[in-house]
Amino acid sequence: MQNRQPNRLRGYNYSQNGFYFVTICTQNHAEWFGRIRNGEMELNRYGETARNKWLEIPQHFENIRLDEFVIMPNHIHGIIVIENVAVNVGSRHACSLQKHACPRTYQTIPIVIGSYKSAATREINMLIMQNKNNFHWQKSFYDHIIRNESSLNQIREYINGNPRRWDMDIENMVIPGI
Repeated sequence: MQNRQPNRLRGYNYSQNGFYFVTICTQNHAEWFGRIRNGEMELNRYGETARNKWLEIPQHFENIRLDEFVIMPNHIHGIIVIENVAVNVGSRHACSLQKHACPRTYQTIPIVIGSYKSAATREINMLIMQNKNNFHWQKSFYDHIIRNESSLNQIREYINGNPRRWDMDIENMVIPGI
């Protein structure tokens, strides 16, 4: 089995206070969540499930809140905020000098995303029991650590404008039968 390289910023404590932009894609970029019509996202029942599970994240994770997000036909963009976590300044990058992955306690964002993906997958697959297709996410996810207000505002604009740019998206494809 091939060893995969971690997608996270090496040595970064993903449990510290801050804003994190994430993108989660469906496997093979299949359009499971609905369609774009006139620059607006129309969620189907799978998209509604993905949205509802996203909105439930703060109920399951202390110190997590959600900012802007959008469910697209084949992916989700969202900003996750970690706040009110006491950070020991000496441990902010404690795992950066280690040659192995950061301890699980530093992995809040990956744990939140993994939990979300599991819950959404379980619920969507229950909805499609009689369909021959099973829902799957692409492995891992994209993240960007938001470091200032200017970047935060640009990402919010990007998220909100995403449906209007759908026709220009190279990943825009329709998988028949879903």
